[in-house]
Amino acid sequence: MTENYLKLQFYSLPRNQAFARDAVAAFCLELEPSLSAISDIKTAVSEAVTNCTVHAYKGATGLITVECKIEENSLHIKISDEGKGIDDVEQAVQPFFTSAPSDERSGMGFTIMQTFMDEFKVDSEKGKGTVVYMTKSFKTEVENA
Repeated sequence: MTENYLKLQFYSLPRNQAFARDAVAAFCLELEPSLSAISDIKTAVSEAVTNCTVHAYKGATGLITVECKIEENSLHIKISDEGKGIDDVEQAVQPFFTSAPSDERSGMGFTIMQTFMDEFKVDSEKGKGTVVYMTKSFKTEVENA
């Protein structure tokens, strides 16, 4: 399979969440994912973009960048913002932790991303932004036989 690359950049507006998840889902179709895998990818992307919108920019408008790369039988996704950053990444990735409890947030965004993707990593620098890396791998025809 040939490598492929996609880069999207858009404002942190709630209405762009659907655009981002649908664009990534369409991009990975060459990997022939199952409907379940597409749903997992769309959910993880939506959670990452929502985190940028809600937490990174706190109601202000900033840029979100979504980069996808297909290598062999894997989809690599990188979602980044230039927002406020995360104080404690280790704490932030724990189930039910939220920095916005008054907004009735469940604190499950990172947990959902980890659950639905095969690989997951968060890098963040205070005042400079956050980067979420996710990978979904797909079996080849030989592995499926």
